[in-house]
Amino acid sequence: MQFIVNIDVDDLDKAVQFYGAAFGLQAGRKLGEAGIEMLGGAVPVHLLHKQAGTLATAATDERQHCTRSYTRHWSPLHLDIVVDDIEAAVQRAVAAGAFLEEAISIHAWGKLALMADPFGHGFCFVQLSEQGYDALS
Repeated sequence: MQFIVNIDVDDLDKAVQFYGAAFGLQAGRKLGEAGIEMLGGAVPVHLLHKQAGTLATAATDERQHCTRSYTRHWSPLHLDIVVDDIEAAVQRAVAAGAFLEEAISIHAWGKLALMADPFGHGFCFVQLSEQGYDALS
């Protein structure tokens, strides 16, 4: 099984700049006129141009009927990005246009920074301690 991360954005050029500067990803293949593959991480990241206000799904069920918004939104699914130096990662991402939503917190398993990209998607930087998640067991 292979994973690919797809991220909807309303400005493809801005997204390529942000994900390049914040995470060190490089543009790979163009995915038609409305997408680009970003490489350099553990899995490919596909940036997909989708206009704000468009339907996220064509489902007729009202529970699933929602439109895209690029203001800060919440989803139960987000990226955790493991880094060696969380302070440097936060500085780099903020300089690229991300938002640090809470101060870096320290836990037995490591450090955590709650972030949002310029398109409203939440993500976290995680710097694991020597024990990492084994500290929880």
